[in-house]
Amino acid sequence: RSTAQATACAEQLGFPLVVRPSYVLGGRAMEIVFNQEELSTYMQDAVDVSHDSPVLLDRFLDNAIEMDVDVICDGKHVLIGGLMQHIEQAGIHSGDSACSLPAYNLDEKLLDKIREQVTQLARSLNVIGLMNAQFAIQGEDIYVLEVNPRASRTVPFVSKATGYPLAKIAAKCMVGQALHKQGASIERIPAFYAVKEAVFPFIKFPGVDTLLGPEMKSTGEVMGVGASFGEAYAKAQRGVGDKPLNGGTALISVRSEDKKEIIQVARDLQSVGFKLAATRGTAKALQEAGIECTVANKIKEDRPHIVDMIKNKEIQLLVNTTSGKKAISDSYLLRREALQHQVAYITTIAGAVATCMALAQENTESIHTLKEIHQAL
Repeated sequence: RSTAQATACAEQLGFPLVVRPSYVLGGRAMEIVFNQEELSTYMQDAVDVSHDSPVLLDRFLDNAIEMDVDVICDGKHVLIGGLMQHIEQAGIHSGDSACSLPAYNLDEKLLDKIREQVTQLARSLNVIGLMNAQFAIQGEDIYVLEVNPRASRTVPFVSKATGYPLAKIAAKCMVGQALHKQGASIERIPAFYAVKEAVFPFIKFPGVDTLLGPEMKSTGEVMGVGASFGEAYAKAQRGVGDKPLNGGTALISVRSEDKKEIIQVARDLQSVGFKLAATRGTAKALQEAGIECTVANKIKEDRPHIVDMIKNKEIQLLVNTTSGKKAISDSYLLRREALQHQVAYITTIAGAVATCMALAQENTESIHTLKEIHQAL
């Protein structure tokens, strides 16, 4: 409830922290803070949203993979509707993160542990009907982020992907009909991939930053289906209105923590025909790894700089990751200009990896009806 209390908690938990007012929806006023200065600023502003309610502080799991799980429990038995792997890392609001069903790069033993944990949770909480649980995976450790005994926004997506009408099944459980009597006792794992992608109205709201975070910004979602994850992800991007990428120049500017992971992304972009440009620090990391790229000036450096390159239509793809209030503020104009000039932009490493997998797909034109998909289950 005070900056002094928050400081004491921060010393115990350690930075970075996820901070949010209690009793808010959609991640409103939720932020990730990386140091004491950012925490103090947040605490001064939080009272405008939180009023008399406390501010909650949690340790932020950096570079963790998030999972969404929808289940139905009839009081005894549990039906796992679907295990969805988020594409963006934990810390991005679940409503804004794309996700894949089934998981596209997680070990099956790890998924079985999540199945076991979510089953125990549903029974222990005496859930009758739908329940949604969110987990974060960091290495081999599994963290429970939240558990909600209710329907989640992912229920329509899971129902379309698996053919199980989850809302109908859950409603019947709530009036006393057991899962096995409904013929819904076994988890259906599709032989294909279904990807849910969020729809963002950024272009309609001048001044809004396109950088994703814990506060929800999306207003809808689409679904792409394919024989591979890359095909499904490519279709989902087309579904939200993104134009297909056909080479050109990719501009890369990432935070220090992402420089190791961006190397493979850069190689993958080159392999599908992109030339590379990068800001000075990122370019140094790429060149040291033997990757050819052009050095681009940041906005505060000499002209022509990266925004000039976007305005001059020299850039076809922007990969930009950043963290910390000052760095986010400094790079805001870059992301906004990319949006205004219809340059494809990616603000997470995981999103960049998924995009490379989509670009590597030769066939993204196949069309399947839901009826055909469900018949194959």
